[in-house]
Amino acid sequence: MRFASLCFTLIALVPLVSAQTNQGGPTNEKAQKTYKEAMELLHQRRTDWALADFKKADKQDGGHCRDCQKKMIKYGLELNDWKTAGLAAEEMLASAQGDEGVAIAHYQLAIVLMGEGLQKHKDEYFSRVHEECLKALPPKIKFPEAVLLDGKALAQLHQDGPAKERFDQYVKMTPDSDPNHQRAVRYLDHLELARARMAPAFAVTTLDGQHVTLDDLQGKVVLLDFWATWCGPCREALPHIRDVAKKFQGQPLVVLSVSLDSDERKWKEFVVKNEMTWPQYCDGGFTGPIAKMFGVTAIPHTFTIDADGVLQEEHVGDASIEGKLKKLIAQAKELQPSNNLSK
Repeated sequence: MRFASLCFTLIALVPLVSAQTNQGGPTNEKAQKTYKEAMELLHQRRTDWALADFKKADKQDGGHCRDCQKKMIKYGLELNDWKTAGLAAEEMLASAQGDEGVAIAHYQLAIVLMGEGLQKHKDEYFSRVHEECLKALPPKIKFPEAVLLDGKALAQLHQDGPAKERFDQYVKMTPDSDPNHQRAVRYLDHLELARARMAPAFAVTTLDGQHVTLDDLQGKVVLLDFWATWCGPCREALPHIRDVAKKFQGQPLVVLSVSLDSDERKWKEFVVKNEMTWPQYCDGGFTGPIAKMFGVTAIPHTFTIDADGVLQEEHVGDASIEGKLKKLIAQAKELQPSNNLSK
C-alpha cells in the first residue's frame, strides 16, 4: 500500500512546485537525449525506468536540470525512492533564490523526509521535517501547506500542543471550501487522526450535482472505485460494484465511482445505460486530480476507507471486498448508532 505517496498529494506538492519554480530543461546535448527518452518511458508507464533516466539526465546536466529534479521528486515519492527524491530536493535547495524560492525548496525537502519517516517509522525524520518547515516559514511568507505539514510532523512526534497550534493556524489561513481546512478542523478535535493513515482530503461534484468532500462522509465507510468505460476489466467488474452498492444500500456506506474517461458524453451515456445509480464523478483520465491524489496508474482500482477517513485497503483489479466492508460498516454503526444514513 503506497500510503507515503498518498500523504503528499494531500498538500498538493506538484501544483505548488510547478506554479512557483522556474521551468528549466537540460541544456547538455546528452542530457536532452536522455530526458526525451525518460519522457517516452513515462508515456509507456514505465515509471521506474523513467525515474532512472531523469536522474541520469540531471547528472549529465551537472545537477542543473530543474525539470529533471521536479520529476525526480514526483516519481521518487511515488516509487518510495527516497534517495533520488532527496537528491533532487537538495539540489533545488542549493540553487533556490529569493525568500519564496528558498521556502518552497525547504518544503519540498520536508515532503521527502516525511515520506521516508512514515515508511521507516523513525522520529528522526519527523524532527527534520519540523526543522525544514520552520525554514519554509519566514515571517514575510504565508505558506499554509508548510504549516499543515509541520502540524503533521509534530503530531507524529507526539508534540500535541504545538501540533494543534499549527492546525489552528492552518484553519485560520484557509477558506472553508479547502478540503484540507475541513481535515485540519477534524485534527483539532481528534489529534490521533493526524497520526493515522488518512486518505487524502478531496472534494468533487457528482453527476447528479452533489458537492461531496471525503470529510463530509465521516461516520460512513467509503469505497472509491476508479474505472473507465474503455477498460474491459472495469466493465467486467461493474456487476460486482453494482451488487455491493445494492447489497449495502441503507447502510453507513458510500460507493463513489471515479471515471477516468476523457469523453464526458460517452461516460454519462454509459452510466445511464448501465443503471449506475450510486454517486458518479468523472476525473478526466490518469492525470485527473483525484486519480493523481490517490496515485492511480491502473484500473479497476478500489480504495476502502473507514468511518474516520483512514485508508484500510487498496486493490488493483476486481477483488472480494465484502468481508472487509461488513466489518467496517459494523464498526461505523457502533461508533455512531444515531447516524442519519439517509444523508
